[in-house]
Amino acid sequence: MANSLGRIGVWSMELRTGGKEAGAAAAAEAEKLGYGAIWTPGGIDDQVLGDVDNLLDATSKAVIGTGIINVWKQPAADVGAWFAPQSADRKARTLLGLGISHGPLIGESYGKPVENMAAYLDGLDVAGVPKGNRCIAALGPKMLDLAGARSAGSHPYLVPAEHAAVARKRMGPNALIAPEVGVVLETNPDKARAMARAAVSFYLGLPNYVNNWRRLGYSEEDVKGSDKLIDALFAWGEPKKIADQVNAHLAAGADHVCVQVIGENMMQAAPPPVDAWRTLAKAFF
Repeated sequence: MANSLGRIGVWSMELRTGGKEAGAAAAAEAEKLGYGAIWTPGGIDDQVLGDVDNLLDATSKAVIGTGIINVWKQPAADVGAWFAPQSADRKARTLLGLGISHGPLIGESYGKPVENMAAYLDGLDVAGVPKGNRCIAALGPKMLDLAGARSAGSHPYLVPAEHAAVARKRMGPNALIAPEVGVVLETNPDKARAMARAAVSFYLGLPNYVNNWRRLGYSEEDVKGSDKLIDALFAWGEPKKIADQVNAHLAAGADHVCVQVIGENMMQAAPPPVDAWRTLAKAFF
């Protein structure tokens, strides 16, 4: 799967929120531009697999990934029922990223995240979804161990480049490491950081992310959203600088990086950022 993904992909919520027609056209354009994988999120609902169908229909080579399927919202049996009738070609181009979500969002049933994820993987085994077609949004050591043992590997969100080295050491040489990296096409430092900080503000209150940044050595002041943390989590500036920052993840041990273009009004339904993908492709490929 690492070879199928290519080095660089795109990650876009607008592939869903912008409407199916716009999402399909954008996916086709991303594939033509050379992006090896196209990722779209499914954490907030149980409808992402319909959008995966739409993106598979629109492309012929790119891997279509979920970043992520929320295991609390999408039963493993339903994922298996969707996966089973897909053609061999479509199965080969599907990578189901799975996420355990966050205790503050799920409530008392959250329990033990690693055990709950393992149970979900048991359900996928029963449903016939192969190990190689799934990966886990793994941050901490125990979830990384699980990802390496029972999936293609990891698809972490909001991680600095040094996390790839930690994941590689933990999961070994053959596991997939495919982080998402937010990118801001803005050269003014204050404006770029403000846009990135707005994008990360919600996540600063979620312990899974905060604890991961602490494990990587970021201070209590940093994990509140310091410039140091923002500059580590987001690639910003002109395209060549962004490409260098993305390549730092690959140099640290990642196989694939999917870039999420950060805009000023990301919570509003908008078309996918195809123009930005075109600009970035000139620096990436």
